[in-house]
Parts: sequence; C-alpha cells; structure tokens
Amino acid sequence: MSEPYIRPRKGSANNPIRIAVLISGSGSGLLALLNHQISKSCAHKTKLILSDNLNAGGLSHGKKFDIPSISVPLPEVIDSNERRVLHEKLIHEILIESEIELIVLSGYMRILTPNFVNKWKGRIINIHPSLLPKYPGAHAHRDALIDGATVTGCTVHLVDEGVDTGEILAQEEVPILEGDTIETLQSRVKKIEHQLYPKVLDVFCSGD
Repeated sequence: MSEPYIRPRKGSANNPIRIAVLISGSGSGLLALLNHQISKSCAHKTKLILSDNLNAGGLSHGKKFDIPSISVPLPEVIDSNERRVLHEKLIHEILIESEIELIVLSGYMRILTPNFVNKWKGRIINIHPSLLPKYPGAHAHRDALIDGATVTGCTVHLVDEGVDTGEILAQEEVPILEGDTIETLQSRVKKIEHQLYPKVLDVFCSGD
C-alpha cells in the first residue's frame, strides 16, 4: 500500500532543516547547493553527504565545507535484491543517527526501493533533467533529442514508489537548439538545475 507524503517541519534560518545529499558522481549540483547555503540565510543546511560510489568526486566538496562525507558502497552480496535492501538499511541507519530530516538526491543514480521510500516519503526530493512526465528515466536528454522535441527542461519533485512519478514541485524550460548533442543539452540544462534546485528547497523547507 502506498504511504502518504509526510513533509518535514517548517525550517528557519535559526533552526534549519537538516539535509543529507545523496550523490553518485562529481557533485556539481551539490556544490551549487552548498554555495547557495553559505551565501544567504537558509531554512535548510546540509549536514551529511552520502555516496554509493567510493570514487565519487563530489565527496571532496563536503570535506571542503567541513561536512561529514561518507561513501556507502554496495555490500558484497550475490543476490541483487538482498544487496539493495542491505545497502538501503545501512543508509537509513546513518540518516537516523545523523538526525536527518530531508534527503536531497543530486545525481544519485540508484533507484530507491518502495520500502525505503515509504520510510521517508514526503522527505525525499529529486531533480530530473526533463519536463516530467515527459522523458523519465536515465536517458532523458537522448530521448528528447530522438523525439525531435524543441523544448525540455528540469523538474524538482518529491520521490514516490515509482520512477520519476512523484509530486512535481517546480519546473523550468530549456530550449533545444538546432545541432544540440546530448552533451551540449546536458550542459545547458545543468546550469538551470543548479539555479532551480536551491530555490525550490528554500520554499519547501520554509513551508511557504
């Protein structure tokens, strides 16, 4: 049975929402968020960075900002379902120990199981590089180009039990230009993502 969204409390600059950012790669979105948080009074503060990738470049951003940054690799278990469950159990325990109130997915490449999502539903936010519900999944830019679309963008949404199907919080359009490749389109969309995500978190965490 699907659980309802239960959002976190209302944060403030004096008592910000405690965020954990989950990453898998270079963490460019994480860096944009950290720079945003130190540039103004925010109702949210990154208190933990987790990665499923031991070599994720984004872990270095956390260390520069003196934020606990931990890699949680997949357990060495043969059965893939058991491996996912054990991995998410480790993550959940770390989140609880760190008193995390909101999970922010930023380039986190693993699909969370319904069991994990239901424990945090309403307190997991993701950004996706398309105007959902168009082009869900891992190949949004490719799919938009193949489709001959003239516009794409990015979507900030709550995470539910599906893949890129949760409640939409905000979207912003990005034009697709003649001659665009996956790489050029991705670069332009990322710039907008880095602006939109922190703004949406401001609104979401302050309860506005």
